[in-house]
Amino acid sequence: MIPNKNISACTSIIVGKKASIDGSIMIARNEDSKASWPKNYVIHPAQHHETAPVFKSTDNQFTIELPKDSYKYSGTPEWTTKYGLFEEDGINEYGVAMSSTESTYTNDLVLTFDPLVKDGIGEEAMITVVLPYVKTARQGVQRLGNIIEYYGTDESNGILFADKQEAWYMETGGGHNWVAQRIPDDSYTVIANQTAIQLINFNDPDNFMWSTNIRQFVEEHKLNPNQHGEFNFREIFGTHDLSDTYYNTPRVWYGVKMFSKDEQHDPTDFDIPFLHHADKKLSVYDVQDFLASHYQGTPYDPIGEGSEHDKKRFRPISLAKTQEAHILQIRPDMPAEAYLQWLAMGVAAQSSFVPFYAGATDTPAVYQNATGDYNPNSAYWTYKLAGVLVDPHYGQLGGKLQTAQQELKIAFQDVLSKTDTVIAAMAPSEIAAEATKANFKMAKLGIDRYQKLISELVTSSTDFSPLNYKQDLNL
Repeated sequence: MIPNKNISACTSIIVGKKASIDGSIMIARNEDSKASWPKNYVIHPAQHHETAPVFKSTDNQFTIELPKDSYKYSGTPEWTTKYGLFEEDGINEYGVAMSSTESTYTNDLVLTFDPLVKDGIGEEAMITVVLPYVKTARQGVQRLGNIIEYYGTDESNGILFADKQEAWYMETGGGHNWVAQRIPDDSYTVIANQTAIQLINFNDPDNFMWSTNIRQFVEEHKLNPNQHGEFNFREIFGTHDLSDTYYNTPRVWYGVKMFSKDEQHDPTDFDIPFLHHADKKLSVYDVQDFLASHYQGTPYDPIGEGSEHDKKRFRPISLAKTQEAHILQIRPDMPAEAYLQWLAMGVAAQSSFVPFYAGATDTPAVYQNATGDYNPNSAYWTYKLAGVLVDPHYGQLGGKLQTAQQELKIAFQDVLSKTDTVIAAMAPSEIAAEATKANFKMAKLGIDRYQKLISELVTSSTDFSPLNYKQDLNL
């Protein structure tokens, strides 16, 4: 996702099924990199190979032999493979959802004893070598964990998994160590480029997973700073530096502020808990609002009314460097084919979350043809252009953007409701065609409305030129 790996990015949220309004499990993330770095959306069919295929990274030459059989899955790869695939998020045919990754950091003390591995697995390969080969979220954690222990990893990351039963959050530390925690059904969590998982209960394998020798590693090298001997992964493996206070913790603070108003934290608190209970049950639109947020209602909103210092003080959640935002929604009482992959191409605050059924067999051409240069026939560039046009005149043009976004929410929900009814009466073998048809329809609704919005924005912008003069029309 990031050609320059020194740049940390992304913001994630996970919602348990009893914490959501409709019983959905949701894993979601903003994928951030550069202000102009296009993404595509593809679906890979299931495959069988006579001999085991070999994956080799175009980024760092990480190489692994893969199983002969792979399952159908979706992904959002980059427009170029020069720096790797970066498929980032998807749902496979067994209803396993995966989002990879939330970039994090391991502290120097840990890295002294377990350095990162230059040709180990990295973010760009994780979806590709894990999602097509697992049937449950727990299997996804274990497969990736086994790969990290054997091959090592070249960066520190957080990875999100979900299936119809549960959601998991996994974090790596150093070159070979990792832990994972099951998100309680009644809870949610927000993560923003920091090691987030706290206490690990090694007597509770139903809710925690970990690398084979992590306890011995920590004990042998005397890495645990906790005075009471508790194994707090955040304290042992994470960082606590000045950059966290303006780049990372404010995003977690704002997410908790949105959904758990009784919790009292400051934007720069290091000790915000990993898990939270929301004041109300959360909908997919609440998750969308979080991913599209930029500290609205606080002095820190970059387009708000705070001082120039405050408006630039903290790194926002939704920002110009977002490539795409996604919500992977595991819906109860629906087949895996009807799980939803919501995609907002470009900046979430300026784009629109388009829902796509996981059971589809193909994606529209406009979601497959993005290149590094602007193309009016590309989904990424269409949504990106609207944002670019709004940016210079947010006060005057933001209302037109919001109107388009609201209209599309209603239009998408109408298609979803009708399609859900049709799918409910179908045999499993019939769902793929219906899901594909609905996806193409919703993709077109989004593109058409944003092309109309672009026309409105261009027309309205013509009078904002500095080469202007207020004249007497009678002259």
